[in-house]
Amino acid sequence: MPETINKVLSRGVEQILPSKKGLADLMRKRKIRLYLGIDPTSPDIHLGHTIPLRKLREFQDLGHEVILLFGTFTAQIGDPSARTEKRKALTSAQITKNMATYRKQASKILDFKKAKIKYNGDWLANLSFEDLAELASHFTVPQLLERDMFQERVKKGKEIWISEFLYPLMQGYDSVAMNVDLEIGATDQTFNMLVGRKLQKIYNNKEKFVLTTPLLLGLDGRKMSKTYGNTVNLTDPPNEMYGKLMSLKDELITEYFKLCTDLPIKEIRELAGEAKKDPMGVKKRLAHEITKMYHGEKKATEAQREFERVVQKREQPKRIPLIQPKDITIRYGSLPTVFDITKAADPEMSTSAVTRLINQGGVEIDNVRYTEPRKEVKLDKDRIVRIGKRGYKKIKAIKKGKE
Repeated sequence: MPETINKVLSRGVEQILPSKKGLADLMRKRKIRLYLGIDPTSPDIHLGHTIPLRKLREFQDLGHEVILLFGTFTAQIGDPSARTEKRKALTSAQITKNMATYRKQASKILDFKKAKIKYNGDWLANLSFEDLAELASHFTVPQLLERDMFQERVKKGKEIWISEFLYPLMQGYDSVAMNVDLEIGATDQTFNMLVGRKLQKIYNNKEKFVLTTPLLLGLDGRKMSKTYGNTVNLTDPPNEMYGKLMSLKDELITEYFKLCTDLPIKEIRELAGEAKKDPMGVKKRLAHEITKMYHGEKKATEAQREFERVVQKREQPKRIPLIQPKDITIRYGSLPTVFDITKAADPEMSTSAVTRLINQGGVEIDNVRYTEPRKEVKLDKDRIVRIGKRGYKKIKAIKKGKE
């Protein structure tokens, strides 16, 4: 058991406060209560979220009491962590919609026969103004201004909103309300979690440990974000998940093996050496391993074969999603443009991303590459659109006599 505890407190762990030894000693003495909080700011859980979720599962496997907390109240405020400007607050309706499938997604990692789900709106919404004033009395403005992103905003003359000051107090109070021994979160949550550590000591006279996990970079090496289009979501179909992972920057292969798979460290070191000679082959192993975790062996193998056929051999997929002409928004003139067709084929892409992709030659229609977004295209027959290397869609022809 001591060796197992050491492994849980080492792999995929950035820091343990106040000490790794103190937490290990407590875990040897008794079962602890710990939690991970997620603000439902998006309908998808991506691979970056799975790093602390997987750590939570490791504690669960050791028999500890784990809680997955949904920030139904804090999401309405907006976490300022790592933000250069104020985060857009969400409405209750948006939060409810976003978290509609959260349990289903998280169940790919956690065992909900043992894990508990809680919502911080259950206690934060009931705090009085007097309670809030009491919470705030334990911190000074300079203490809250210590945060790097606030210092950056001050230098640039950007606003810092009072609600952003209150956010860490709200998150910190979660620890008090649930009376936990440990909070798990990514490194960008360190400040907020330490606020909870202080409040737990004040209100419950109890030591709370903080365990931080590394931030997983997106496929392109930037912060993993839906805005950048560099995420791998648990809701992605097998082919999409596999294909996205094959676009991963080579220098991130080893990190993804360490944080996103259960392969032994010794084997990962060997694969890291192989990746220098054969990055494509090792990346296929990585993509298969992760896709298998969330979709099963059969689907992962099928996804690999489809990738090899479509991307490496440049053949069309066996199944191509269909788009009807009525689903295309014509922005200029009477005929759809390359931009209109591309946007209809991938509605999640931003306007700037669509334009950039076309300009860079990333869009083909019937094997003809287009680099002018406003180039008009006649839909006098069914056409095959290829977006990037893997995105195929079929556009149905407009029947004669119809627009």
